[in-house]
Amino acid sequence: MSQPVALAQTRDLAQARQLLRAVKHHYAGRRAAAVLLPATAGALLLALLGRQWPAAQGWLITSAGLGLLVIGALLWPLRKLRPAPIVARLDRQFPALEDSTGLVLRNAEELNVLEQLQQQRVARRLHELQAAKALSLPVSFRQAGLVTGLLLVGSAVLWWLPPVQSPHKPAGIAVHFSDVGKPAAPGPMPARIAETQLLVTPPAYTRQSAFAPTQASFQCAEGARVRWLVRVTRTARAAPELELGRQRRRLQPVAGKPGWFFTEQILKASTLYRLRFAGTVSDDYAIDVRADQAPVVRIQTPKAYTLVAAIGQQPEVPIRATMRDDYGLSRAELVITVAQGQGEAVKFREVRRDLSAGLGGQPVQTSLRNQLNLPKLGLTYGDELYFYIMARDNAGHTSRTDAYLVQWQDTAVADSPSDMGMGVKVAPAYFRSQRQIIIDTEKLLAEKPRLDAATVTSRANALGLDQQTLRLRYGKFMGEEAEPGMGAEAPHSPIAEDEDADHPAPTAEAGEEHEEHHDHAARPTGANASPTAETDALMEPYIHRHDDAETADFLEPAVKAKLRAVLDQMWAAELRLRTGQLAAARPFEYRALRLLKQVQQQTRAFVKKAGFVPPPLPEATLRLTGELAGATAPHRQQMLPAPATQPAVRAALRWLSTTSTAYRANPADARLLEQAGSVLAGAALQRPGLYLPALRALRQLVSDVRAGRAPCAECRPPVEHALTDLLATPPPTPVSEPAPDRLARRYFQELSR
Repeated sequence: MSQPVALAQTRDLAQARQLLRAVKHHYAGRRAAAVLLPATAGALLLALLGRQWPAAQGWLITSAGLGLLVIGALLWPLRKLRPAPIVARLDRQFPALEDSTGLVLRNAEELNVLEQLQQQRVARRLHELQAAKALSLPVSFRQAGLVTGLLLVGSAVLWWLPPVQSPHKPAGIAVHFSDVGKPAAPGPMPARIAETQLLVTPPAYTRQSAFAPTQASFQCAEGARVRWLVRVTRTARAAPELELGRQRRRLQPVAGKPGWFFTEQILKASTLYRLRFAGTVSDDYAIDVRADQAPVVRIQTPKAYTLVAAIGQQPEVPIRATMRDDYGLSRAELVITVAQGQGEAVKFREVRRDLSAGLGGQPVQTSLRNQLNLPKLGLTYGDELYFYIMARDNAGHTSRTDAYLVQWQDTAVADSPSDMGMGVKVAPAYFRSQRQIIIDTEKLLAEKPRLDAATVTSRANALGLDQQTLRLRYGKFMGEEAEPGMGAEAPHSPIAEDEDADHPAPTAEAGEEHEEHHDHAARPTGANASPTAETDALMEPYIHRHDDAETADFLEPAVKAKLRAVLDQMWAAELRLRTGQLAAARPFEYRALRLLKQVQQQTRAFVKKAGFVPPPLPEATLRLTGELAGATAPHRQQMLPAPATQPAVRAALRWLSTTSTAYRANPADARLLEQAGSVLAGAALQRPGLYLPALRALRQLVSDVRAGRAPCAECRPPVEHALTDLLATPPPTPVSEPAPDRLARRYFQELSR
């Protein structure tokens, strides 16, 4: 191939790649436009909704934020649009490209001769499509245009509708103003606030409508939006101001209403406020902000500790609880912690149940019920669970109850503490196999309808073999060291004798026997007697003879009786298991287990706990001598001056007591009164009805002192009374007891002889 031809082909390939990049950018721009058009119309609609319903601005701002997230999620893939999807769409859109547009993006050195020829052919086709102005990917604007049109129609309707007025139209409230400056000169009426209106919009979670307070001091919920609206007689140089606590906010003019000003504030805590305009200031008024309380949850049943009996009681525990909240409950949850196992092998598992289905409509007070089914929760005998109920209100505050304990009684614990004080010298072995036999029997009974007769018989016979093995292991403590069989006499069992009439006694195979062979040589008699025969006769009562049930161990008689009863019950259970009578074997199995636990409890040894026993005091030398040396604990005393309490209040009271009504106060004394006023303002937040009048009188005194006028005579008594009430009560002064007179002293001296 000649060099000019190769250069031309390279130039065509580079131009074809530029065409593909241009198609990609054009397609991404059209996709972005299809997303931004309805987004712009939606933003316009939200803005108009905010103008129509100012109380819903919080929800609208949240909706706008969610919309921005959705728009970002739709536009983010277009930022890094890869050529592969563009190439695939071009191949589907234009059959002339023969599904080979991807070859344009590859280097010619990587292609074989046929692929290079196809690459050049596709590059020429791309140039032809570009020349025909057909090389572009279509983007459907039908859905985006429909949504944009609907949003624009809604915006137009909202634009022509008048703003929605609050159902509670604010009414004018009485606000008292006082001049703080010098008297105005004769002339036109000075500017002043002619009307004041208030509108309180509670938070959305309270589900309460906005209201207009009828008094300047009012109560509202925490997070409420308060709107102050004032009308002035004529415009002054400065706009009205709102002093809210330590903040000062300048009111903004209302559009379309000359002479009206407003401001809004979301309140989180109780505060005082007053209005200031053109040299006049209002009295202080209190806003009592009520904080939202956490939900109150009380569990009616069960009790704090519940023990579920292993036998004779359904393993179910009903739960009934009551909940209440200030403004409504939104969620309730039952948290269960299951504890399984004993000792270091305890495993914990948490289960959560949603109880919110009973909170339809977010009630203020409700009652909930639930059921704890212990087997369904995975519990068995000896396991326990802890549960509590957690509630959440509309504001997001949560609270929970104390943890309640439910325990499933363990069959390993004795039912009665009889004979707990009987100690033994040898404790028998303790096996859990009897409980396992009961569990396997219950399981086989549950699966019996689904199994054939041969399988049931085989598994029942295996359970009978397990029962026989366990019986033999416990029989060793009674001298039964071998299974009675050929040539051996079976142990006496009344229960077994009653059952032999209907069912033959089971015999154990040689491989199933557990025997311990002991070589007991016969004692020689007569001429062959041992020289130590007399010594053997003395040791006879203390020798462990395995072939005698009465002397085979050192157990107490009461323990032997119960252990004999255990073996009888095991023998009866084994007989029924070997003959396939599973239901009839269960009572004997349970009685054997209960008796085993009683034997275990009786064979425990209890030792008195040893502790420190102090030696007796030598009464003859120490008691009743009156010697107290070293008996009192040492202590140190130091006299410290008491810190000054409430210096601002005491200084203001001192000033009020030393100045008279005819005294021309110094303007510097206003700072002293203002410090006491801050303390009085804090008390007015807690008890506005008691301290607000005194605070207003104190404000008037401060105004008079600053203006250099004589202090108001009517303002002094309420201020003095309020400041005196704020002083802490002094501690009572100890009064020394009067010394006894001479006759009484003589009387006590005679008594002490």
